[in-house]
Amino acid sequence: MHSDNFLLSGELTDHGHRLVQRVYYEDTDFSGVVYHARYLHFLERGRTDYLRCLGCEQSALLAADEEGLVFVVHRMEIDFKQPARMDDVLTITTATEKAGGAKMVLTQEIRRGDTLLIAAKVVIAVINKHGRPRRLPETIADKFLGHGA
Repeated sequence: MHSDNFLLSGELTDHGHRLVQRVYYEDTDFSGVVYHARYLHFLERGRTDYLRCLGCEQSALLAADEEGLVFVVHRMEIDFKQPARMDDVLTITTATEKAGGAKMVLTQEIRRGDTLLIAAKVVIAVINKHGRPRRLPETIADKFLGHGA
């Protein structure tokens, strides 16, 4: 992977993926605390860059065959532990708990240093480009399971 992409997309670890992001003014409310909905953006960036680092470009998956392959969030559980604030440097980690059939389960955390701010469990449905469930190809499931929790 090109070094610029590596920096932008985070890195694969023994447990999944790690992405570092800074909190900007646009992420906060009037008090300088991250607005609760913005955590969804940070978590999405973590999942998207996890896919990218695994070599699973979403546009390529959609065009890979006649059926296409799409990942959509089916369910998300989020525990808000502590707030992040403007200028904080956050680490978003993503790990695979399950990958197979027509779904994946990912665990995600957002930390500021060693402090856990957000813990999330995300169930991802695997569908085709027509919105119907589709089995996750074994080759792709293996990529996720090779970097699991």
